[in-house]
Amino acid sequence: MEINWIQLFGYFGSVLIAVSLMMRSIVRLRWINLCGAAVFSIYGLLVHAIPVFLLNGFIVLIDIYYLAQMVGQKNYFEILEKNRLSAPYLQRFFKYYEKDLHKFFPDFNPDTIHNPIVFIILRNMMPIGVFIGEPIGEHTLEIKLDYVIPDYRDLKSAYFLFGEKQRFFADNQITKLTICSRVEKHLTYLKKTGFEKDEKRGENCYILRLTAVA
Repeated sequence: MEINWIQLFGYFGSVLIAVSLMMRSIVRLRWINLCGAAVFSIYGLLVHAIPVFLLNGFIVLIDIYYLAQMVGQKNYFEILEKNRLSAPYLQRFFKYYEKDLHKFFPDFNPDTIHNPIVFIILRNMMPIGVFIGEPIGEHTLEIKLDYVIPDYRDLKSAYFLFGEKQRFFADNQITKLTICSRVEKHLTYLKKTGFEKDEKRGENCYILRLTAVA
């Protein structure tokens, strides 16, 4: 049977659009939807279906417009320190996101953390994540939890935390962050945010040496 490559091209565009609707991240949704609409628009041109070409071309323009807005949007980040893990908001947060949280931190148990440094990450004054660390040795903080809710996993909060907000760690005499993980997606995140393998602690352990803040 002869393969109709133009038809397969159209199917590919349909699959991309369907996949885009499964994305929880708005940015990913827009990017994948843009690619799918572009493919489908070209398909419409190839089969002389002008309405299909025009409609999907219009969707491409809409996606480009909103992506440009997202890229140009100025986000305001801040941290809200907490002095205890038993704070009511944190308990509700852990309960609500328990299933997703344990995908990345399967061993997380707040009851085993005795001397925590904990804060809520705010983005445009909206709580989007929780960071928990515990001092181990001199100037070293072991990360027990660094969790951001699904809709905001675009690394901006990580760049804020490990970049702009290094002053917080410096004020607490912390020069190194360390973490051990076996979760592949989490390991990818660690590498993207500047963590390196820490052979001294073990095969699955990583370390981030913070830049000294004057």
